[in-house]
Amino acid sequence: MTPFETFSNLLRADAPVLSLAPMQDVTTLAFMRVIARYGGPDVYWTEFFRVHDVSRPEKWILDSITKNPTGKPVIAQMIGNDIPALIRTAKELQHYPVAAIDLNLGCPAPIVYRKCAGGGLLREPQRIDAILGALRDAVKIPFTVKTRIGFESPAEFDALLKIFAKHPIDLLTVHARTVTQMYRPGVRYDLIAQAARELKCPVFANGNVFSAAQAQQLLAETGARGLMIGRGAIRNPWLFDQIRAQLRGEKIKLPTGRDVLNYIRELWENEITPGVKELSQVQRMKKFMNFIGEGVPSPEKFLHEIRRVETIANFFRICEEFLDNEELMELEPKNLQPQIFTDETQI
Repeated sequence: MTPFETFSNLLRADAPVLSLAPMQDVTTLAFMRVIARYGGPDVYWTEFFRVHDVSRPEKWILDSITKNPTGKPVIAQMIGNDIPALIRTAKELQHYPVAAIDLNLGCPAPIVYRKCAGGGLLREPQRIDAILGALRDAVKIPFTVKTRIGFESPAEFDALLKIFAKHPIDLLTVHARTVTQMYRPGVRYDLIAQAARELKCPVFANGNVFSAAQAQQLLAETGARGLMIGRGAIRNPWLFDQIRAQLRGEKIKLPTGRDVLNYIRELWENEITPGVKELSQVQRMKKFMNFIGEGVPSPEKFLHEIRRVETIANFFRICEEFLDNEELMELEPKNLQPQIFTDETQI
């Protein structure tokens, strides 16, 4: 069975589809390898391929497709606004074992949106319309879109939904924040529910999924076909299997502090690059610790200390001080309250 046939079958099946969000410089082949050992998602998204007039698909991102160790389908995501270049790249990527081609309409990084790419395209609905039409014609396998609910205001979402409804896309993933909101609180899950009601294609919910119980509630209240999880999966790689257990009505298995410590060690072993200086390796790991640290006891103290280390020895000394124990850990962010689904949820 081809990857896109596997993906299409997942979308038609009864069980909610769990996917790993595309995160730049995180969802690499190395991270996919690690996350798969903890249960992993049903579908992986790549980092975005940067597309412009002279671009070629980045080799290290292609590796996450051609060397995929997970046995699960991988979707290739593109970012850009040049229609001929997007068509050229989409056709090239279809020669690889990808499950779908995805267009990024949500990246909130200023360096991206100022170039009218990613979330920046949400300011130009007519341009999105043209891009979707051109790509739908060029993509012969499933074609998907990942979007935010607007650039500055959720009020923009109605117009965007009309454009998405116009084109026969196979899946829309909605990160229910605006671009300018970045990752701040106030996720508009009610707009995901609106998309699920109004569109013919399946809809995935994305944005601040952090526990199995909250994931179950989100699926029930939005009618989403599945979930896309990013930062929550970095913090808690057990989350996908915990959600599956929750949906089956089974008891959730929690990791111990020592389990989390072993996860960090595994990340280290997979993320280090031979020949790179020690400080750079430690800095690389801090990208992951910013999220893992939100779920450990005394997160402020832990993150304060871990962000100041410069050596491997001190890095693991602090991790062991906080985590070398058999205490069960929920790994939920201590500074967040569960999002309550209401139409009145405010940004």
